[in-house]
Amino acid sequence: MESRRQHRYSVTIVLIVINIIVYFAEEMSGGSTSNNVALTFGAAFTPFILQGQWWRLFTSMFVHFGISHIANNMLSLFILGRIVEQYYGHFRFLALYLVSGLGGNILTVLLELHSGDFNLSAGASGAIFGIMSAFVLFAIKPETRRFFPLKNVLAGVFFSIMPGFFNSGISISAHIGGFITGIILAFLLDPYKHK
Repeated sequence: MESRRQHRYSVTIVLIVINIIVYFAEEMSGGSTSNNVALTFGAAFTPFILQGQWWRLFTSMFVHFGISHIANNMLSLFILGRIVEQYYGHFRFLALYLVSGLGGNILTVLLELHSGDFNLSAGASGAIFGIMSAFVLFAIKPETRRFFPLKNVLAGVFFSIMPGFFNSGISISAHIGGFITGIILAFLLDPYKHK
């Protein structure tokens, strides 16, 4: 029975495993807090992306800075991902995760181009905020809203996003971009929207 439940959120588990493998590879290559190591493994840096290294918009979702960074992100992914994946199914969930992460990274690039302030960025949090956005859908659908009260969902989003406004080490643009992209996709990909 337990293995059957795990199969229902197998993509979540695979994503966590990939992130952990990349993290340990970073550690063995010089340390996950090293900017040079992060760049080598595909962290996002707007000047490099504009030079043609567009793949960094994707690979940066699997690179993390330090143990607390990956621990917090993977715990969030495990808690939220299991619920969202079981609702959307494997492929829709993966699309929601990856496209939200890309949306967060693209918004970061656009805002950095506007400000001229370029920072190295990485992490799965933009994609995770995209996953979190699905709970807004759950909170307004008649079939699920009794399990996910809207005020609780909005409070969770608020307290998750607020630290980004006070900590310069957090890419608030990736969080907001991932959440906005996720909101759109959560409704478009809803497998039960026609029922």
